[in-house]
Amino acid sequence: MKRPPLKKLVALAAGLALTASLAAPAGAQTAPARSQSDAPTSAAEIVAAMQPGWNLGNSLDAQCCGDGGETAWGNPRVDDTFFDDIKAEGFNSVRIPVSWGKYTGPAPDYTIEPETMERVQEIVDFALDADLIVMINTHHDSWQWIEHLAQPAKHDEVLAQFDATWVQIADTFKDYPQELVFEPLNEVGFKDTSGVDEDHRLMAELNSSFHEIVRSSGGNNGDRLLVLETIYTRSDQVHLDALAAEIEALDDPMLAASTHNYGYWPFSVNVAGTTTYSTEARELLEQDFKTQVDTFVSQGIPVVIGEYGLLDNYDKKVERGEYLKFFEHFGYLARTTGITTMWWDNGTHFDRFMREWRDQEQFDYISTSWTTRSGTASSDLVFVDATSKIKDKSVTLNLNGLKFEKLRFGNSTLRAGKDYTVKGTRLTLKKELLKRVLGDRDLGATGQLQVHFSDGMPWNLNVISFAASAVEDAAGTNESLVIPATFNGNQLATMESVYDDGTGAGFHDWTTFPEFWDDFRPDYEDGTITLTKRYLDSLKDGEPVSLTFHLRSGQTLQYTVTRSGSAVTGTA
Repeated sequence: MKRPPLKKLVALAAGLALTASLAAPAGAQTAPARSQSDAPTSAAEIVAAMQPGWNLGNSLDAQCCGDGGETAWGNPRVDDTFFDDIKAEGFNSVRIPVSWGKYTGPAPDYTIEPETMERVQEIVDFALDADLIVMINTHHDSWQWIEHLAQPAKHDEVLAQFDATWVQIADTFKDYPQELVFEPLNEVGFKDTSGVDEDHRLMAELNSSFHEIVRSSGGNNGDRLLVLETIYTRSDQVHLDALAAEIEALDDPMLAASTHNYGYWPFSVNVAGTTTYSTEARELLEQDFKTQVDTFVSQGIPVVIGEYGLLDNYDKKVERGEYLKFFEHFGYLARTTGITTMWWDNGTHFDRFMREWRDQEQFDYISTSWTTRSGTASSDLVFVDATSKIKDKSVTLNLNGLKFEKLRFGNSTLRAGKDYTVKGTRLTLKKELLKRVLGDRDLGATGQLQVHFSDGMPWNLNVISFAASAVEDAAGTNESLVIPATFNGNQLATMESVYDDGTGAGFHDWTTFPEFWDDFRPDYEDGTITLTKRYLDSLKDGEPVSLTFHLRSGQTLQYTVTRSGSAVTGTA
């Protein structure tokens, strides 16, 4: 199918709009009239005004799949007060992912159902009324049908649907103010391409077509901010360079660049033995921001990181303190580089029923980073062996440009010299203090100290009474192997898995350290470590695998597991 000429698509949109208006019931939603007297006008001003941003994930994008539409993935319908609460939390913009395909008619018109467009428009109005800048996009369409653009038999059809979709969106919102921003795609990649050069060519084709459609659609779309993503929304230099070339060719001052960031992947999911926010993870994040500044910001092109977070949100794969260090550092880099960031939230973070944060401390670290730094430490865990005499314990403070101020235990401010000492960045907790914190020293007993700095969030130090852990023999099937474990206050950091020849055993055969939760799962309450079906199915039949369980106290446990057909045995 050949792509319809642009003029035909514009005329089609006008006809669709007229039909919808004639069919609309009395009182139907129309584009609100809004004052733009104080609105930012340049691309850089709009992007700066968007910081910080938040994503309405798993709502209008959830309508891509199954039944239930907007509520299909567990979130409530958005009402006219919802965005007031988001604004009250300090956010200045919202990204509204929208999946259009399921509610789009067949070729050649690809008409979006009026009810769907009206609902998107209603939610955009709610957000604008709450004084938020709004960015809407095509979301899961990217993997449902747009990714087939490279296939010769589907190229023209995909492009025609893409164009028709954006003709209708552009026409619907053409009279909206500059506080509405368009983003054409989401994390799109293409199937069956010849390589990165073709990927970039196809991405440029979509971005160019989107740009032409919006700019020629009239109203305020002539100078509306358009946010163009890299391929996959990745920030590899080769992809940044390709987008920079696209933006230069379009020669339009009202363009911004966009990427996504979910941290250094081995850290973000706890794989390959990356159990802390390591120097490598920190440096890679710093480099990621630097390359975007060098490629775009330094050339006058503003950048929006349209999604960010860590991938452990569901399973808590990353240790708590290391998790918080990432968000503290991320916010600092955003603030000091001028890059706008939009936190991905699919309902995991902000409870949309209760209108409150599920993890208030996490949000406090993120929101604090918008204005200042917070101090941290080498760890938030201090393990004290319950089977031996208590000794002084030390941690290294990460001052992040701040000064150590005080140490508190409950409602008490502790005394320097008697309870603790600070020499440079080394904080030492005196044994008498540790005795007081742990009380009777029952296994697993914890007490929490708070390190306060001259600004930002206090850092929690969790003092834990522990003893040696142990694991026992077990038998199971390839469905799962449940290993009895006595943790005694310890915590599992990672698992090492090797064959006799030293090569990695497991689903990820490029590393000797499988992925936390997806391959192995501790249950501290039940006292077990479960090896999952994914992990067990990946093992070579009949070949013993040596496991080393690495615990956060520093202890290691040795174990052997062997799969023979569907039977699995484990030996301590």
